[in-house]
Amino acid sequence: MDRRVMALSTELIDAAKEHTMKIAAAPISWGVCEVPGWGHQMTPDRVLKEMAEAGIEATEFGPDGFLPAAPKDKATTLASHGLKAVGGFVPVVLHRPDYDPVPEVDQALDSFVAAGGDVLVLSANSGQHGYDTRPELDATGWQTMFANLDRLASLATARGVRAALHPHVGTMVETADDVRRVIAGSAIPLCLDTGHLLIGGTDPVELAREHAGRVVHVHAKDVNGALARRVQRGELTYQAAVAQGLYTALGQGDIDFKSIVDALTAAGFDGWYVMEQDTILPGEPAGEGPLRDVRTSVAYLRSLGQARRQA
Repeated sequence: MDRRVMALSTELIDAAKEHTMKIAAAPISWGVCEVPGWGHQMTPDRVLKEMAEAGIEATEFGPDGFLPAAPKDKATTLASHGLKAVGGFVPVVLHRPDYDPVPEVDQALDSFVAAGGDVLVLSANSGQHGYDTRPELDATGWQTMFANLDRLASLATARGVRAALHPHVGTMVETADDVRRVIAGSAIPLCLDTGHLLIGGTDPVELAREHAGRVVHVHAKDVNGALARRVQRGELTYQAAVAQGLYTALGQGDIDFKSIVDALTAAGFDGWYVMEQDTILPGEPAGEGPLRDVRTSVAYLRSLGQARRQA
């Protein structure tokens, strides 16, 4: 092999080993959720302070009302806790021909641009409350959603933000068949949410291996497989399962994160791994509360990143 080629190959390998996994958080790991009646809602001050204490460098915005509404105030609040903005989860109705989601999403993007958030995580809102039921889509609904997904991806790109669709329990993109339809019917990138994919019937490891090029964002969840199967069989609602401990600290459930990280790294993934362990709190936690599992999860993700660099 030519010495110059060998030198370049060595540089590339060394650069890959030095690549640091980008770890962020989301307020839902502290029980902060947009669903009415979800549970006790902790204050932004405590949540953001605990994120920083856990060594997290960035966060998603959380639901409307968690951070100040004004885009500049959002940015100031995060900066006061030493946190960067990742962007955030924006549920929006995409399947109705009589509803245009562009104005709603364009307004949300104002906050992304002001705070430096670079990922718009879209979910295909069912139009119903919560995540326990959803309607069925007809052919018109599917085509409307595909067209809206591509429009919104272009809108986000024009404003310097990457859009990603988040398959999610109780939304119009939930099941393995739904995910396959979106991959075939639109060009939008994906948010690989390990928990919601598994519960919906998609193997997240398989998706990471087969469609790594479509993945621009990861919501890292570990799952209690026994509870997930009860949700799949209709024995428990999603919300009830979350309350019973559906999501565990990373590395303590049934998701093969190492294989996911390996597949995405091999494909050149450079996005965020956002710890997003949906939690329902009965009241203000005493002591560490959710912070304990967050610390465990951060350490686990970093161990995977360290192992990749040493390989």
